Amino acid sequence: MNYTLHQLQIFLKIAEIQSITKASEELHLTQPAVSIQLKNFQDQFPIPLTEVVGRKLYITDFGKEIAQAAEKIINEVYAINYKTLAYQGELSGRLKISVVSTGKYVMPHFLSDFMNRNNGVDLIMDVTNKSRVIESLEMNEVDFALVSVLPKKLKVNRVELMPNRLFYVGSNNLKFKNAPTKKKLFEVLPLIYREQGSATRNAMETFISRNKFSVRKKMELTSNEAVKQAVISGLGCSIMPLIGIKNELKNKDLQIIPVKGRPITTTWNLIWLKSKKLSPAAMAYLEFLNSEKKGIIKEKFTWIDNF
Repeated sequence: MNYTLHQLQIFLKIAEIQSITKASEELHLTQPAVSIQLKNFQDQFPIPLTEVVGRKLYITDFGKEIAQAAEKIINEVYAINYKTLAYQGELSGRLKISVVSTGKYVMPHFLSDFMNRNNGVDLIMDVTNKSRVIESLEMNEVDFALVSVLPKKLKVNRVELMPNRLFYVGSNNLKFKNAPTKKKLFEVLPLIYREQGSATRNAMETFISRNKFSVRKKMELTSNEAVKQAVISGLGCSIMPLIGIKNELKNKDLQIIPVKGRPITTTWNLIWLKSKKLSPAAMAYLEFLNSEKKGIIKEKFTWIDNF
């Protein structure tokens, strides 16, 4: 056996997402490079680590056991590195954060200065749907989660970051001779929704139900970016977080259409389990947030108050 740490890292990533293409993207490597490393790693074992069924890659039972061993080895290597930095007086460790999809426009701004000040801290940030965010928090896979709606079934602590405002938006090519009526906006124009379970979807449905609007035609798309592009192209209108459409409003690709009761306002919260034993890196990050968040909001997000 003469496998390398690099091969272990590549195989672990492939095992996690069961895709060479996606693994290469996340590892910032070419697909051929990942395939070659997987082959070189496989050549050292007499039993298959993976199998392809119907053009889909699967990890064998043996491969799953090797992936678990690889994770333990990699974690031990990280521990050695962190202990070295600790002896040198530097903050070290891994900071794991799960972020709902729209939160990708928010979270990096609250992380950049902290990461720049602490070179010994590694960041793992997973941007995914709300259900997966809550699951990763519940399973203790992450330190923190960024959400705009607090989970009802989990006991969590939180730090409020900033407001999340949602507006009714349409393509800038959409013209109205007179102020659009509620009937036209919700019964005539198609309404584009996020997928079931999305916090944005829940906010939309609550607003529509509370105001007793009737939606005649609707579409469902599975990402904020997909909804945005659909609205720009004129497929329909939607209720979207302001934080994700700054450039499109500035470039006049989208317009905010006045609707009574807009905007819907929720709050971006960084949450963690009350039972969670936070690492030194996680505790240091909370201290950073409490002291720096007002300055970050003032520097990065004052434009929101113009809407």
